[in-house]
Amino acid sequence: MEPEEAFTENDRHFMLLAFEEARGALARGEVPIGCIIVQDDEVIAAGSNLTNESRNATRHAEMDAVDKIFANIAGPDRNHAFERCRLFVTCEPCIMCAGALSLLRFAQVVYGCRNDRFGGCGSILSIHENGCGGCGGDTTVPGFKLRCRGGLMAEEAVTLLKEFYATGNPKAPKPHRPLAPVSKGTPDAGTVTAGRA
Repeated sequence: MEPEEAFTENDRHFMLLAFEEARGALARGEVPIGCIIVQDDEVIAAGSNLTNESRNATRHAEMDAVDKIFANIAGPDRNHAFERCRLFVTCEPCIMCAGALSLLRFAQVVYGCRNDRFGGCGSILSIHENGCGGCGGDTTVPGFKLRCRGGLMAEEAVTLLKEFYATGNPKAPKPHRPLAPVSKGTPDAGTVTAGRA
């Protein structure tokens, strides 16, 4: 995690756009995580969590945005589609997403808060440092090291997640605790575990 001052105004601008996606997810009853993909300082895709809506646990914000790009690219261009791209996401990519972003060879990932339950960029596993090697256990293919930077607008990301988890996830298959009534006040200052439902 890096201090806020380590990021540029340009980084902050793009992260604010990712937060717009996260707020849209929250309004739809999804875990409020959003992302955007930037190439040559231009936004080329945006995504947000769709796990509740789709009833598909793989539909994280990063996968949503990547699929939007893949929908418009065919043939060999798909192999190099992300090498000049930066991804801005409000919460550290999970292990699944970090692996996918590594395999796609993103130039950089910038995230907000840590994901202390499922983080793949250092919180739980360091996919970004170890990369994903070849498929099927092929050890001759080296892993791609994904350049990750975390901590941009981390407090804001945690606040959004607290807002969602304070009321529980009514669409979760098996709630772990009773749902609390929705309040219009500010969430308390306790810790939150950034996870995805």
